[in-house]
Amino acid sequence: MFMTLLQVAIGGAIGAALRFSAGVGILRLFGQTSFPIAIIVVNILGSFLMGVFVVAAAHRGLTHLSPFVMTGLLGGFTTFSAFSLETMTLYERGDFGQALLYVGLSVLLSVMGLALGLWIARGVFA
Repeated sequence: MFMTLLQVAIGGAIGAALRFSAGVGILRLFGQTSFPIAIIVVNILGSFLMGVFVVAAAHRGLTHLSPFVMTGLLGGFTTFSAFSLETMTLYERGDFGQALLYVGLSVLLSVMGLALGLWIARGVFA
């Protein structure tokens, strides 16, 4: 268990550093915009890489690397990739209603959670 936790931690550190670097690079490439282009590019890239890894790991017997790659590296790079994988898993199982509910609730409740956190923190720190 400790080794798995260590793999996740190392992967997460690398993923977070890559996310920061990608964000800086994207901002330098496109300049400062009002649209969060760096975040959306990182989320799309992370989701793409998650899809590639899931298939490659299953076909090549590399699922033992999942804690490092999926949870750590890609989780540190973007948690959106895990969200995308869960959505597609529900969809591919034929649970279309569950997939739609998952997407809707995840987006709506996450934004509401952030709004609540902002409201509380602004009340505390104001």
